[in-house]
Amino acid sequence: MKIMRKIIEIDEELCDGCGQCVPSCAEGSLKIVDGKAKLMADRLCDGLGACLGECPQGALQIVEREAEEFDEAAVEEYLATQEEDKPDRPPFAGSGCPSAGVRMFAPAEAVRDSEKEAAAPALDSALTHWPIQIRLVPPTAPFLRDAHLLVLADCGAVAYPDLHRDFLQGKVVLMGCPKFDDAEAYVERFTEIFRHAGIRQITSVYMEVPCCSALPRIVQKAMEASGKKIPMEEVVIGVRGQVLEPGDRKAAGGRIA
Repeated sequence: MKIMRKIIEIDEELCDGCGQCVPSCAEGSLKIVDGKAKLMADRLCDGLGACLGECPQGALQIVEREAEEFDEAAVEEYLATQEEDKPDRPPFAGSGCPSAGVRMFAPAEAVRDSEKEAAAPALDSALTHWPIQIRLVPPTAPFLRDAHLLVLADCGAVAYPDLHRDFLQGKVVLMGCPKFDDAEAYVERFTEIFRHAGIRQITSVYMEVPCCSALPRIVQKAMEASGKKIPMEEVVIGVRGQVLEPGDRKAAGGRIA
């Protein structure tokens, strides 16, 4: 039954899909859908406005309108359904979602150890944003706009010693593992990014091992789905940390020696 009551309202023109409002909703009634915050159902919103202070764009407000009554039983059922849909994995301590804290900062924002600096020069971090995991970055994140995208396999960040100097400077990095993560979810995320962000160039850095070779194929599939043609360079890293030339890649054949 519908009644006049207070309920959340989202201005889609102001919403940039950052997701900061989502964790603050104890009922789970807010989600990011197609790059915008959405109220999943009127009966799931208690109208108390716990999410209001989390929106940096001021896209949320409490209004009074005709809506279904708040239903605590429906909330419990909905939250239980969401838990069942989650992958079967142990809970992570400190479960706040990193994607809720989109950040941009200067590339030279590096933390230095003054005692070690005297012995060896420290390298500045070239990272300009957070988060960096593919599945956590909102497609409308401001740092994606007109970016040169570095699509990086997780292992490559460890294997290549000069990653920040040689690959990360001037780029926006998104990293992940095509073997252990959901490849189709990656395709969907990149498709939305390519549709909305105006990506101008892509550098795909991945390891010589077979599982990593799926990463550039995921990016290509997303470009096809989005209808965008974006120049892409592929860089293959050997398991000993060297950049492999095309001939070396064939010789390696994906084997780990």
